[in-house]
Amino acid sequence: MTRHTPASSLLPQNVRSESDLPPGGPPPGASPASGTWMAHEPRLFVQICALNEQDNIGPVIRSIPRVIDGVASVQVLVIDDGSTDRTVNVARDMGADYVLHHNVRRGLARAFQDGIDACLSRGADIVVNIDADGQYDGTEIPALIAPILAHQADLVVGDRQVQSLQHFTQRKRLLQRLGSLVVQVAAGVQAPDAVSGFRAYGREAALRLFVTSVFSYTVQSLIQAGKLGLAVTSVPIHARETTRPSRLHHGTLHFVTQQTTVLIRTYVTYEPLKTFGLLALLFFIVGAGLLVRLVIIAAGEAGQFIGHYQSLTVGVFCIIISLLFFMTGITADRMRENRRMIEEVLYRLRQQAAQPGPQGEPVSENKRTQGVDSPVTERVND
Repeated sequence: MTRHTPASSLLPQNVRSESDLPPGGPPPGASPASGTWMAHEPRLFVQICALNEQDNIGPVIRSIPRVIDGVASVQVLVIDDGSTDRTVNVARDMGADYVLHHNVRRGLARAFQDGIDACLSRGADIVVNIDADGQYDGTEIPALIAPILAHQADLVVGDRQVQSLQHFTQRKRLLQRLGSLVVQVAAGVQAPDAVSGFRAYGREAALRLFVTSVFSYTVQSLIQAGKLGLAVTSVPIHARETTRPSRLHHGTLHFVTQQTTVLIRTYVTYEPLKTFGLLALLFFIVGAGLLVRLVIIAAGEAGQFIGHYQSLTVGVFCIIISLLFFMTGITADRMRENRRMIEEVLYRLRQQAAQPGPQGEPVSENKRTQGVDSPVTERVND
């Protein structure tokens, strides 16, 4: 018996009936299947991850425009990652709409993911992440979200144009350029400033991406976006010099080491067969080369291997290691299929939890009780 899929199930996210579709169907460049466009004016949430930023968070909140063409509303959510100063009080006074509390410091990556979840649970269609240190200018948010409003991108990264920043040292510019190039190759996306924290996420990207790193979200989310087929683009932005010490890392070496670790782990997670297959190929070439050389030498010495046992041992060892790497790649690739299914289940659960109700409010407010691992979201302004 043939099953017929109801026409309503083929409609994109946020469109409940064919009457909600714009005249002539979706606009050019839109992707109804992925939900990267919506029938109503989108709700924008701007999230700010903050740790002891009482001196900087006020100007950041004030710089955020509250009225943007093509946007229904602009809400500001501050994620307090266990601050011990007046960060929360300043955020309230400056007009933050929500403050999400961590009782203890959980790290930037956890604060970012908790912020995304909180924004989605309150009906966000676009989420902008901006740093609390004042490095970025909130007045550039309209330009940052423009590709999403035009249905050209799911994720937009603010490009600081690092090579022109006078307060960056030559070594820092070089490392940034090299690091961004490696991330672009690994992710398969164009992102000249891979570690920029000024980003805009469409609803599909916010639902699809899930940060598991304990260090930062920038590199991992880009690789995830590339492997999940999300549209990624960049827009030029301005960046100010920050004088306070970084809250994220303890110096350039620590930052590079941590980001490299995140990159390798994330890439291997999504491309295990390619990774272990390459390692297997390298060992196989070395082992096969040594064994072929040994055969050629033995042919010229009447089949004698005397004096060449080292080549035989190393060659066989490399072939065995090659086979082990290849089998590991096959196993990891099968595990990747399970991960894909888990990601799809997580996506559908998050989509259901964040599904807007009849009045545009989320069905579930996702209220959580206070605790170390359960941040509390407080509505500041009604």
